[in-house]
Amino acid sequence: MDSFLHQVFAGLATGGIYASVALALVMIYRATHLVNFAQGEMAMFSTYLAWTMIDAGLPYWAAFSITLLAAFALGAAIERFVIRPVQNAPALTVVVVFIALLLVLNSVAGWLWSYTIRSFPSPFPATPVFGQTLVSAHELGATGVTLVVLALLYAFFRWTALGLAMRAVAQNPDSSRLVGIRVDAMRALGWGLAGAIGAVAGMMIAPIVYLEPNMMGGILLYAFAAALLGGIDSPAGAVLGGFVVGVLENLLGAYVIGNELKLSVALALIVGVLIVRPAGLLGSRQVTRV
Repeated sequence: MDSFLHQVFAGLATGGIYASVALALVMIYRATHLVNFAQGEMAMFSTYLAWTMIDAGLPYWAAFSITLLAAFALGAAIERFVIRPVQNAPALTVVVVFIALLLVLNSVAGWLWSYTIRSFPSPFPATPVFGQTLVSAHELGATGVTLVVLALLYAFFRWTALGLAMRAVAQNPDSSRLVGIRVDAMRALGWGLAGAIGAVAGMMIAPIVYLEPNMMGGILLYAFAAALLGGIDSPAGAVLGGFVVGVLENLLGAYVIGNELKLSVALALIVGVLIVRPAGLLGSRQVTRV
């Protein structure tokens, strides 16, 4: 029973990280109606920036805060100088741009920091919290950080003028422009927030998977599965899907298929959702008049 509970709690911890990346994917999808395949590499690049500052002697939480600002700026800059010039191009063109961005960020990270696997420090103690052994201090802390970020985002979108403007742009950019909302600025803000959310996920997962340029490849796949499961256009669905995927991955890996085949859980979920319910659990169905 203890082993089962440990897998559930550990799945919730990693599921929170998947939820963060899935939420970033949903935010960009709502703005562009395309999946940002470079979201994982953006998170990885931001995590390397944090590691560089920590390695230089900066306190962890100071480096964490500066990294969030840098990740926000990186996301907004990518929207302004890479995505906006091709926003009216065919969908395939934008997909190619996303893939090129993934390769560029991965290559630049390898060039700057090499492909050597590095350890990333955890801000949480190594000893178990409250004397229990079901979940490590880092897993518990990462879950707490993720929940705080998700709560802040909910409050931002629910009760602030900027959040409401971003929701309006996501729903109907043409009508939003007519009532005076700066659509391009809201899209840049969305990309910036997605970059910052991804940076949080990268810094929380790096102590577990170690730091190297390809660290977010599997994480992005799980996050994509979570976003599809919850609904690719639903922020709440992305969060729900992240926790569900995290728990399923751990339980199936521990008791059914083995850890070596855990990645197949994400692939099976992606295929299954696309076949059975393409809109996801909480996503909206698209109806087209013909």
